[in-house]
Amino acid sequence: MWGYGYLESGGKQVTMFSVNDLCFKYEEEGADEKAVVLDNISLNIQKGSFVALLGHNGCGKSTLAKHFNAMLLPLGGTVFVKDMDTKDEDKVYNIRSTVGMVLQNPDNQLISTIVEEDVAFGPENLGVPPEEIRKRVDNALHAVGMYDYRLHASHKLSGGQKQRIAIAGVLAMNPECIVLDEPTAMLDPQGRHEVMETVCRLHREQGITVVLITHYMEEAVLADRVVVMEQGHLVMDGTPREVFSKAQILKDMQLDVPQPTELCHLLHHDGVALPTDVLTVEECVEALTLLLKK
Repeated sequence: MWGYGYLESGGKQVTMFSVNDLCFKYEEEGADEKAVVLDNISLNIQKGSFVALLGHNGCGKSTLAKHFNAMLLPLGGTVFVKDMDTKDEDKVYNIRSTVGMVLQNPDNQLISTIVEEDVAFGPENLGVPPEEIRKRVDNALHAVGMYDYRLHASHKLSGGQKQRIAIAGVLAMNPECIVLDEPTAMLDPQGRHEVMETVCRLHREQGITVVLITHYMEEAVLADRVVVMEQGHLVMDGTPREVFSKAQILKDMQLDVPQPTELCHLLHHDGVALPTDVLTVEECVEALTLLLKK
């Protein structure tokens, strides 16, 4: 069991997602059989944790993520959100109130022309009273650092700002967990920084459970836990330091590692006495400094 996650008042750790022997296939037009996307996956994610989900395109990451809020339902096995079975139609409303999804393209989640109206859309559809909606919208915009833009036109914002508004729209529904499916893929470096800073702050200060799908390894380093998928299977699971220290295995799967890790790995391979579990630029500089002093 992982050493992080929120505890209930009796010291019991709360499981946000319990995935057991999950199987899923998509229909392929003209094919006699369905294409297997998820093959007997079992995975637990604790409340309050920050999990990065990695893997090359087509490995099943997004398909798995869509099972977390019942956008897709298992063809085999089960997915529980806390104690709610996603196959139970009576639980879908509560599941989607518990787990918010943020997609790759923020334009696909922006509905209204004015920022605060867009953030209010979700709670309005949940039937939240107007005075509570006002409070939720203001709190959500403060949480993502966009309150001063509440009366701006959504379409005039930068990519990073739009994505932060999309996150605010999810926050206004008071979810316990946010699942982000490559939220920075379409952003420039500044936009990526804005979004990830927001995600980390929400996790740190509000205890929101985060599941992040990303191809940027410097984003995965920010997580508590890294899960790697390949061809519908879970193939690696550990802390960022544990996973990225296996640089060659990841490269064999056509995945990148953080650049500081890559540099130390290459130097270590050439006989330079450097650690292979370096994750950040700061750790790399420290390791090189110590080596030069010796």
